[in-house]
Amino acid sequence: MADKNNIELLKQKLFYKKESGWNTTEKIDEIYKYANEYIKFMNESKTEREIIKSSKKIAESNGFKDINQYESLKTGDKVYYINRDKSMYLAVIGKEDIQKGVNIIGAHADSPRLDLKPNPLYEDGELAYFKTHYYGGIKKYQWTTIPLSIHGVIVKKNGEKIEINIGEKEEDPIFTITDLLPHLAQDQMEKKLKNGIDGEDLNLLIGSIPYEENVPEAVKLNILNILNKKYGITEADFLSSELELVPAMKCRSMGFDESMVAGYAQDDKICVYTELTALVNLEDIPTRTAVCIISDKEEIGSMGNTGMESHVFDMFMSEILNKLGVNKPNLLDKVFCKSKMLSADVDAGFDPIYANVSDRMNAGYLGRGISLNKYTGARGKSGASDANAEFVAEVRNIFESNDVRYQIAELGKVDVGGGGTIAYILANKGVDVIDCGVPVLSMHSPYEVTSKFDLYEAYRGYKAFWK
Repeated sequence: MADKNNIELLKQKLFYKKESGWNTTEKIDEIYKYANEYIKFMNESKTEREIIKSSKKIAESNGFKDINQYESLKTGDKVYYINRDKSMYLAVIGKEDIQKGVNIIGAHADSPRLDLKPNPLYEDGELAYFKTHYYGGIKKYQWTTIPLSIHGVIVKKNGEKIEINIGEKEEDPIFTITDLLPHLAQDQMEKKLKNGIDGEDLNLLIGSIPYEENVPEAVKLNILNILNKKYGITEADFLSSELELVPAMKCRSMGFDESMVAGYAQDDKICVYTELTALVNLEDIPTRTAVCIISDKEEIGSMGNTGMESHVFDMFMSEILNKLGVNKPNLLDKVFCKSKMLSADVDAGFDPIYANVSDRMNAGYLGRGISLNKYTGARGKSGASDANAEFVAEVRNIFESNDVRYQIAELGKVDVGGGGTIAYILANKGVDVIDCGVPVLSMHSPYEVTSKFDLYEAYRGYKAFWK
């Protein structure tokens, strides 16, 4: 019979270890300090426009400049380009000839939310409302009876832009979407969960005081009068606005041990923050040019001129080649084919309450580090880019050489569902890509949960990939 000690040694040698990173980390103070800065960032940046504004501030404070300020580029230069205030690309020019490829990390700044319709304001039953249109994949019932704030811009026909942020300060009013009381909800509660609340009924309650008696639509008139006095707008100005409803709840530490973060829009702003801080905190000039993407519209298919399906990122890369003085026909295609990327998007964290949708052996667990998804897609890998084994091995080697805790995961059981990221878009250009992000509980809800350990390991992992 084999010696038990030998068996244990053999297990340690051959088994793939799966354990909480909290058991072995000696960086708890660093983790909590980093998480506090992340929480502050999240509370200042709930929409894609606010993310870009905050990211620009962080970049410029660390020596990055608009690429349009450069006539030419050289090793060590730090540049960025902002696309319509909703997406952003950054780069640190590396030591190696860029024609040998670049290292890219890309996340997205948009998150599920409610948008106002173009003609949103109406009155019914002596109450004023805004009509909404939900954005991205949400469970509609989760957006009723919670405090909501209004963020965005109103642009008048003369081009004047008015920034809106109502509901975040303690002295601000908040807004909400009402729901039926249980006593009268018998029919509603017989419906399937996805049909319990209709999209057309996600209407925001915004006021109840009439302008004066015996005036048609008096409450609506009073609301417009308030908005006109404060912002100088009329009802027609909603036609050229982008106003988003997001939870008016703070991102905060969670749990008695404060080991987690709870907050809105961690998908995918947690990866935006970790990739951005990893880039600006590189101690040395990277060997290969380091490129950072903060994209828009991922939650609705990456379409539009601020989404990754557009050619604006290609334009940014072409500008780098132009200003390095190396550009020539087909060079951008060749650079992409020699480039490598981490698609920084979140993973579905294993939730023991809903364990039946996950494969325990291939799920991402909170506290085990950054999560690698070789492929996403749905069912038969539909829509997945599926990273090749050689690149997976290369990323494993980078992480293990830098003592970065990671795990390999899938997005739920094979036939349950699935999802996608921007990975396939860069893969279509010839880039080696793998999804690499933070496990999240309650993803796409108004209040998502992540582990501070995973947050910090994502930062360290992205930094190691560029370094």
